[in-house]
Amino acid sequence: MTDPQVTIVVVPRERFSYTRQSLESIYEYTTVPFKLIYVDGNSPAKVHQYLQEQAQEKNFELVRTDYYLSPNHARNMGLARVSTKYVVFVDNDVIVSPNWLEALVQCAEETGATVIGPLMCHEEPVHEVVHCAGGETHIVVDATGRRRLREKMYKQGHKVAKVLPQMERKQTELCEFHCMFVRTQIFERLGMFDEGMLNTKEHLDFCMNVIQAGETVYFEPESLVTYVPGPPLEWTDLHFYMLRWSDAWELASLSRLREKWNVAEDGYFQHKYKILGWRRKNTIIRPLARKLAFGWENSLVEKGWVFSLAIVEKVLNRFLTARHARIVRRKQTAISSVPTQLPETAVLKV
Repeated sequence: MTDPQVTIVVVPRERFSYTRQSLESIYEYTTVPFKLIYVDGNSPAKVHQYLQEQAQEKNFELVRTDYYLSPNHARNMGLARVSTKYVVFVDNDVIVSPNWLEALVQCAEETGATVIGPLMCHEEPVHEVVHCAGGETHIVVDATGRRRLREKMYKQGHKVAKVLPQMERKQTELCEFHCMFVRTQIFERLGMFDEGMLNTKEHLDFCMNVIQAGETVYFEPESLVTYVPGPPLEWTDLHFYMLRWSDAWELASLSRLREKWNVAEDGYFQHKYKILGWRRKNTIIRPLARKLAFGWENSLVEKGWVFSLAIVEKVLNRFLTARHARIVRRKQTAISSVPTQLPETAVLKV
């Protein structure tokens, strides 16, 4: 690969069990020259071994920690090693399609865009249902003078086959981190990603910062990418998933967003508080309750198990989150900075 313009930075999203499918799709469907930096935040032994083997075989840089990472922390670890004109941040549970990266590069070259989002889909079968086709994210001031956050994703839930023929490249306000293409130069002005945004709405924060800096965000429908969420989760995914979507991380992220952008704690935030932990309930608690209720879906037995398990899980979630915070504090004390001169090996352990 000669003179690549793009570095792909892959980071953990919420699980590790889709690593192989995602990485293989990148190498199968990416034909333009690229560098790849893979940030592995404490994946289980089987996945770790696979990534080590792939890093040696395909000559990409693997950065490994022995503790779990929040998304922006992982992105910053990858970003610190990027030297190309462009960087594209990709979660470890996405499947790309032919021409995905070429279309993003072409859009950047023709428009001068700083951030570009693909036509993002969700779930399997891949590339069939829209998750995000651009959107809105900005601050509005209401009649009482309160600053309020406006967020909207376009075409979510629509069938790709129906809406794609009418779609065209356009300037927008919103792109999600499932796959986000960025002109690297912007980080000289904005600095690294805000690690106070632990698990949610960090894409809103970054896109608004880019637009506030006078730069542009584009939507490029010629690039098609799908993220594949759980369930099912493997047992080795559960700890990370519970931390990744913990109540503490979400509350801290929402608080950081409100304070940073000086927005009112209105109905938008009240709704977020009300549904706190919904991912864990739908992905972990409900499937387990259904098994314990012998498959009696929506029965009183199942609902009883959901209620009981939710209480236990809340306690466990607080414990896991507090323990992780202690681990990270110890690591940060032991490691004062990331080395500026990397060793001549494909794997760097932090």
